[in-house]
Order: sequence, then structure tokens, then C-alpha cells
Amino acid sequence: MMRIVPARLTVLGLLVCSTVLIAGCGDGDGTTAAKSGPSATADAGHASAKPAQPIAGLPDFSGLVREVSPAVVNISATPPVEDRSHPNADSGPGNRPSDGQLRDWLHRFFGDGPQGGGDPGPTPQMPDDGQHVSLGSGFIISSDGYILTNRHVIAGAGQVVVKLNDRRQLVAKVVGADADSDVAVLKVDAKNLPTVKIGDPNRLPVGAWVVAIGSPFGFETSVTAGIVSAKQRSLADDQYVPFLQTDVAINPGNSGGPLFNLAGEVVGINSQIYSQTGGYQGLSFAIPIDIAMNAARQLREKGHVTRGWLGVQIQDVDRKLAQSFKLNRPEGALVAQVLKNSPAAAAGLTAGDVILAFNGHAVDSATDLPPLVGAVAPGQEAPVKILRDGSRQTINVKIEALPAHIDSRGSRFGQVIPKPRKKPFGLTLESLDTRARHALGLERGGVKVTAVAPGAGARAGLRPGDVVLAIGSKHIEDAGTLVDTLKNTDGPVALLVLRDSRRLYLPMDPGRK
Repeated sequence: MMRIVPARLTVLGLLVCSTVLIAGCGDGDGTTAAKSGPSATADAGHASAKPAQPIAGLPDFSGLVREVSPAVVNISATPPVEDRSHPNADSGPGNRPSDGQLRDWLHRFFGDGPQGGGDPGPTPQMPDDGQHVSLGSGFIISSDGYILTNRHVIAGAGQVVVKLNDRRQLVAKVVGADADSDVAVLKVDAKNLPTVKIGDPNRLPVGAWVVAIGSPFGFETSVTAGIVSAKQRSLADDQYVPFLQTDVAINPGNSGGPLFNLAGEVVGINSQIYSQTGGYQGLSFAIPIDIAMNAARQLREKGHVTRGWLGVQIQDVDRKLAQSFKLNRPEGALVAQVLKNSPAAAAGLTAGDVILAFNGHAVDSATDLPPLVGAVAPGQEAPVKILRDGSRQTINVKIEALPAHIDSRGSRFGQVIPKPRKKPFGLTLESLDTRARHALGLERGGVKVTAVAPGAGARAGLRPGDVVLAIGSKHIEDAGTLVDTLKNTDGPVALLVLRDSRRLYLPMDPGRK
């Protein structure tokens, strides 16, 4: 099974191998170093008369790389000082290593010790358990030493060492890190550093060329190129980041490195790969730079990132649901639940509303909404375009800060003892009494499905234990009302169902035999 893995590298030791590249082995391969006789002279004259030309339409990245690579850095992180067995671990303020300790550490793991003269230091060896070094990349965003990278590159680190393009090695301070966006800001004590230019990923079209620079497997300033494969990709557990998908070769160690457009502007931070092996398999994902820079600004100003909160539980609109809501095509985010005391509740949003646009941005699917909401500063108003009962309208919502802890699944509900009775559509239904509603946290209505036989209900995906709350946005008070409404419905409908403490809509066609 394929899996998403961060593009980082945990190193237990570096072994440097010398490789001999042999050219021109064998006759007739076109790469032989020397030939004798008249034919050799003719071949040489022909080659010099018409040098090879680059294929038209393919970009040359060499100038771009020369311009931007000085601002790309290599990042190494060691475990906390108290976890290392190094006998000379510094216990001074901030656990900052002395120059000698840092030089020994770098020599041990990278072979970058002093050249000639003096004690050459210990022979490079495999570090002890718990002493592994995490490698990643980063880039300089200000000339006074602020650096952007991924949070997972430096997570849990004791000492963070930044290696600049000019071979300088500096101990960095972690200014702040944000788990939701996987962004971290570092600071090194230096001035007049080269910096990157920040681009606009919103103006980056799918199919555009992009270039990545980083340290895959520790090979510094490695350059790879490809195209933007897709935008607004949502990955598991990353609901606030609409990733850029590319086919640029990204491997462990590229994490935190920049993704450039052809103008030499950073448009993303290379962060994850879709891989079965842990290495590159054709799909890589970058955090859009505008998302990252917003997080970086907040981390520098207040040490944490605040995001907007709407307070709704949403789901995608599939083809059948689109038909039930009289939409021409599947689009929008369907509101399955509005949380109490939330901005959505205060603005009057209700279950059954389909959010088609938020704050001026179209919402094509449910995954589009969280990043749009998160980008709005708490206290600001945002217009929300919705479809309600077949008509379109706009509601203004005053966004609040995302609470620190939100249980999206709600509380665990108690078990309700069923009182089954047979009903049409292959469903055995039970009206909920006051006690049962209270156990489920419902204020009114609700019809429990206690058994499902072949029929329209089974085709809709209803299961025993589901509680039908509404048809579209209309609440259902009892089993009789549910059955009567389904019998008198022309065409498919959307059932709002409570299942395992979550709310979702299921499309049902009661008239289909």
C-alpha cells in the first residue's frame, strides 16, 4: 500500500564511496576517447563544424540555479544534549557547543574536520543508538539570518546546525514551529546573507516548470526539475494545507527545501512524497509559500499560529447528492452539522446548506474549505455563498479563532434499546423518545434504523444504528413523518444521518424499485 511520508532523512552514518565512471567501453558506442586513421579526422571535423544544439522549448536551469542556490541551506539536527553520551557535552547557557565540540561533531558525522595539522580527530563511526542525525534542507528569507524549513526536520532536536552554501556552519535557534502547516522558523547569528525571492503560487499554472534544490540523502545543493502536476491537493491529517503536487524528484533530505518557478521565486516548500518504499516514486508535494510565509510571520511575531474557525462538519457532494440538491454538477461543501456556539451557528448556517464559495473563493469540494477558513484572521467577516432549499444566497460570518481542542467526533453516545417495527424501503425504523434523544445529544426528532433489508434504504447505504435526522434541511420528527415524506418525494433526496457520533448526508432515491 502506498503511503505519504515526510521527505526527510534519518542518518546512522555516512560512508563516502569513490566511483569510477568508465566512458567509451566497446566498439561503435559513439563515445570512444580516440580513433586512428582518416575516419577519425573526418569525424572530428564534422563534429566541430556543427555543434549540438539544445532542443527547442526545453528550459535551461543553469542560470536560475546560480542565482538562487546561495540562499539554500543544509540542516542537521542532533538529539537533545541530555540524551547524548558525548563526554564533553556542554552544560552552559542554552547548551550551545563550543567551537571545538561543534567541529568534532561535524567531523564525526560529515568528515568536515580541519584539513592537515593537529589532531585529525576520531575516525568517523556509526553513532550510538539515539544519536542519529536528521538531515533536511531550508532557505534564507531575510539577510539577518531567518531561515524557513519543515517542522519535522527539527522536531525533537537538541542542536540544530545550518550549513550555508559558502560552507560556513552555524548553530541555529528554533524561533517557532507549527505542526498543522509543518513549518519551522530558524535564526542564525549572521548578517548580509543571500535571500530568496518569494513568488505567488496562486499564479502558478498546472503544467508549469518548477525546480527543487536541497540535500537528498545529504548530497547538498542537488537540483531536480519537473512540472506542477496539480494544485489544491488535500492529504490525510493536513486539512489546512492545499499542497502543490509535482513530479519533481524529491527524496529524504529534500524536506524543507525550496521549490522555485522559472523566475527564480520560491513558490513552495518541498515537504512530502507519496511512496511505497520511502524514496521518490513520481509524486511529491510542496507547501504553498503563501501558507508558509503566513505561518512564519506569526511564529516570528507571537510564537504560534492562529487560524480561523467556522464551526461546521462538512462532506463532499457526490453525483447523487448533487441531483438531490438540484445542482448541475457535484460541487461545494455540504454542511452536515453546525456546532453550538460557533461562528456558523451565530450567522445562521444550518445542516443541509451547501457552501459554494467562501470569502470570494469558489469551493469545489469539501477539502477546499478548511484552508480558506484557516487563512482568515479571527475577528474578520467573510461572505459565505450557500445553496439552501434550491436558492442561492450569501451570509456574512464573523470568523473566530480555532479552539485549541475540538473533538470532531463529539462525545461517545450511549446505546439505545430498539423497539423495531417493519417499514417500507427495506427499513425497520424506530422513533426516538425523549430519553433516547437525550442520550444521543439531540434536542428534537430523530428516527433510528434498526434493520436494513434489500431496498432503497440499503442502496442509499443506510446501516442499522443510523439515526435519520433530516431530509435535506427539513428536520424529521418521527418514523411516520419520514416514511410519508419519502413516499411523496419526486426524485432523489439527501438524508442527514447520525452515524457513530458523526453526521453525514446519504443520497436516496425512494422511487427506484
